[in-house]
Amino acid sequence: MALFVQQNDQRSKLQEKLAAELRAKSKARAEIDTKLPDGIEDSNYLKDTKKTTSLAWVWILIVAFVVIGTGFFIVVSSK
Repeated sequence: MALFVQQNDQRSKLQEKLAAELRAKSKARAEIDTKLPDGIEDSNYLKDTKKTTSLAWVWILIVAFVVIGTGFFIVVSSK
């Protein structure tokens, strides 16, 4: 029984090799998971950018009214 316990305390070279390969695979997978999905690795690409605010729809409405107003004045002035 003592020999069996003593055998489990030491790793064989094969076990050490497999453990090292598993650690390397785990590390590689962790690095892949942290990368951005579109392949952008340069943090300067996202520098000075911000998320769209909840008032973005107001700007869309303002632009739509300007376009419609400009079109209306062009049609009215051409008559």
